[in-house]
Amino acid sequence: MKIRTWIIVAGLSSIISGVYSQKGVDNGTRFGSGVDSVNCIKNVSLFSSYAKTNNFKDALEFWQAAYNECPAATKDIYLYGVRIVGWQIDSETDPTKKAALLNDLMTVYDKRIKYFGDDPRYGKDWIIGRKVLDYFQRMGENADSKLIYAWTKEAVDQYQEKTDLLALSYYLMASNQLMLADQSHRETYIQDYLKISAIVDKQIAAATDEKDKEALLTTKAGFDNGFANSGAADCETLQSIYAPKVEQNKDNLEVLKETISLLRRMRCNEIEAYFTAATYAHKLAPTAESARGLARKAIRDKDYAAAVPLFEEAAGMETDAIVKAEDYYVIAAMLNDQKNYSRSRQYCQKAIDANPNYGAPYLLIGQMYAATAGSLYPDDPVMRKIVYYAAVDKFARAKQVDPSVSDDANKLINTYSNYFPSSEEIFMHPDLEKGNPITVGGWIGERTTVR
Repeated sequence: MKIRTWIIVAGLSSIISGVYSQKGVDNGTRFGSGVDSVNCIKNVSLFSSYAKTNNFKDALEFWQAAYNECPAATKDIYLYGVRIVGWQIDSETDPTKKAALLNDLMTVYDKRIKYFGDDPRYGKDWIIGRKVLDYFQRMGENADSKLIYAWTKEAVDQYQEKTDLLALSYYLMASNQLMLADQSHRETYIQDYLKISAIVDKQIAAATDEKDKEALLTTKAGFDNGFANSGAADCETLQSIYAPKVEQNKDNLEVLKETISLLRRMRCNEIEAYFTAATYAHKLAPTAESARGLARKAIRDKDYAAAVPLFEEAAGMETDAIVKAEDYYVIAAMLNDQKNYSRSRQYCQKAIDANPNYGAPYLLIGQMYAATAGSLYPDDPVMRKIVYYAAVDKFARAKQVDPSVSDDANKLINTYSNYFPSSEEIFMHPDLEKGNPITVGGWIGERTTVR
């Protein structure tokens, strides 16, 4: 023991000798009274000195005394307490004793809530968040989601939009895990997601510090992604959830953009809530996503004349090359349906320019070539078959740049290779010689090689 501490203790002991003593845990005071208060101060001083240097072995006895006898004396009892008990857990090899110590660790957090849970900055919800973090890190896959859910639900129910972000995160994580284990929790998880999402929205709106706001936005994106990938809701369910939310927030661009993005990730971009959100968002501030939403609505309504410029608008604002390429490809597919082959090919080429590793546009060009073979050479059946060379060239190019379309490309190659002119037909045709280049005429205008 430090000399100064002994002097203090001895002095206090002499002053209060004969005075009635009682522990703080018994009389509800911070330190207790009489000799017990002196012992409390002594124990706090000693365990703190040892714990500050990570000497948890020597700190343990004095910490336990303070923890049990004067638990309201100082927050240091709990700040160092979790480290001391954590050291005990890490040092223990017996599984039963280790489990008992983990329960002790959780109790340290609970006692901090009891005595210091009203702290304006590090209150009950903050403490619960760290309790769950400690529990989860130690238990890993063996963590009990029901326990985590119960702990964090208490915080969320009490603090609502003021709930600590870590507690909110673990609450939603636990709810998701409970749903995965038991589908009867599915509706509860959906409601939990909506509740937590609304809470974080309010926290984002109230945030004044940019770092805090960035952390909130990042966490919110994680919540949305988790929900989108959870399989919790089908499109019909999401329509019932988001239709009123969209109407309530038709002037709130951030909410509309988040809704559009979420529904797209959920593959629910054909429901009315998605179209309505896109319409409202596009009026407030046009984006690639909102233009794309209006374009899809136009396709649903079979208004292709409106859909094409909307997809062009989306592609023009899109910064993601892969998504931009898909926008152009959708336009090409629509124009192909209208048998506007030349213009369709132009948009296929735009898609390829945006994403050179995109095989679908090559497949579409090849199919258009094959579809128009008969009209290009109506009076020359052999030259009509030459067109299939150009088509197969595109199919081969498709799988070369994009292995994901290889199966489709091979099927098309096998199909249209059967339409190639025979060796006898080539021999009898004055303009053809095997191995020579030849230009396919008409709107195609491409060079190929005689097989």
